[in-house]
Amino acid sequence: MSAAAPVVGAALPARGGVTQLRVLRSEWTKLWTLRSTRWSLLAGFVAMAGLGILVATAQMSRWSHLDPRERLRFDSLNTAVGGYHLAQLAIGVLGVLVITGEYSTGMIRSSFMAVPRRLPVLWAKIGVFAAVTFVLMLAASFISFFGVQAIVAQHNQQHALSDPGALRVVVGAALFLTVLGVMTTGIGALVRNTAGAIALFVGLLFVLPGITAILPSSIADSISPYLPLDAGTAIATSTFDNSHHLAPWTGFALFCGYAALAVAAGAVGMLRRDA
Repeated sequence: MSAAAPVVGAALPARGGVTQLRVLRSEWTKLWTLRSTRWSLLAGFVAMAGLGILVATAQMSRWSHLDPRERLRFDSLNTAVGGYHLAQLAIGVLGVLVITGEYSTGMIRSSFMAVPRRLPVLWAKIGVFAAVTFVLMLAASFISFFGVQAIVAQHNQQHALSDPGALRVVVGAALFLTVLGVMTTGIGALVRNTAGAIALFVGLLFVLPGITAILPSSIADSISPYLPLDAGTAIATSTFDNSHHLAPWTGFALFCGYAALAVAAGAVGMLRRDA
């Protein structure tokens, strides 16, 4: 027995070494063991897939009563991806919970004991959550697109996926929600408190535009295109309400920059502070 012990002990490091792939597998398991994951992703999927269809159905049912200007403003592409307005809440909150949930329970200490360098844990959380979010939101976006176009065809308001900007809008909605999830995971890593991180997320994306809106129009018009929400949703917008906006891919690039900044700040905090 004593002769066999060194052999077993020597074999453990080879089998149990920390690799990014093993950390990814661990984070995949942890993500799906959370009840909040299933409910939040379900809420986000239903909102993304169903809201546009509901709006299109309501609009077509009263089409003959709409003002001519309302008919001209109607865009079935914007309607098809309009579900992101609700889905962003579910994805944003879940992005925070992905990491703050471990801080609140103390499980993060076990994670850091298993992965002493810490940052592979953050990269794995972001990678797993981003992949799951993109796949689900892309599927939901396509479901909504085809559902809405079938409904609005009765009044010849439909678009084909090959129409200019159509594919960009449909895929862009999923990209926006994915990067939003990455951003809120970074915010969660930085703040490490669920309530505080959600408050910061809501403040940046929803309160800040409201504050900007009460400023003089000349100031608001020059600021609003660069706010996170306006910049990020440009890629998922077919027709804009006004001319004060960034180009779709320019706005999305800026939004990715905001997400990268949040992740970088979270990474620095994760390295410098105790668990």
